[in-house]
Amino acid sequence: MKVLVAEDDLHTREGLAEVLRGEGYLPICADNGTTALELFASEKPDFVCLDIMMPGSDGYVVCREIRRQNASVPIIFISAKSEEIDKVVGLELGADDFIMKPFGVREVIARIRAVTRRCLAARGAGHKRHSFLMDDLEICPSELRARRGEESIDLSLRDVKILELLYQRKGEVVDRNTFFDQCWGLEHMPNSRTLDQHISQLRKRIEVDAQNPVIIRTVHGAGYRYDNR
Repeated sequence: MKVLVAEDDLHTREGLAEVLRGEGYLPICADNGTTALELFASEKPDFVCLDIMMPGSDGYVVCREIRRQNASVPIIFISAKSEEIDKVVGLELGADDFIMKPFGVREVIARIRAVTRRCLAARGAGHKRHSFLMDDLEICPSELRARRGEESIDLSLRDVKILELLYQRKGEVVDRNTFFDQCWGLEHMPNSRTLDQHISQLRKRIEVDAQNPVIIRTVHGAGYRYDNR
């Protein structure tokens, strides 16, 4: 999923891009409103994170123009403008959400996942990615969630990609290069520990016993495997 990040502050822009990459998205960055509109037209992102105060065209102008071109693409305003009227104006222009600076990483991730669920739902039943079972865990890709009984577990876009890959290749060892190519992307060059660290964190959330995993098994020196039981 492509995400357009329009933000003139370098540290905020890079921080948002890092959060998005960590979740499994492809961020496309602009440091002003004019460039943001050009990238929106050429890259056709799945959703937009938009600052208000930017050089060129401000966020309100960008939002209005995006809405003229596309009535449904989700837009999140992320801004230091904290007056209620600023939020009201943003929402009236067609934004789906409004996050005030400074913000926490957990809050941004939660809002992004919520928008992603709406994106996936808006694509319609014909494009819906069906749920599937891994041991006693139901994976619901279109909801970015897994369920075990009454328990609901939030997943990132990359978590879903990893689980889908293991499920599709059940019984086979999936090597590191395949994980990186299909779950991180060919343009991304993660270090040697990136996959292991991500799998470790994912196990803590989806396995009944993370020390004795049954969904994501380690095959030492080769990769990971899911055995359909």
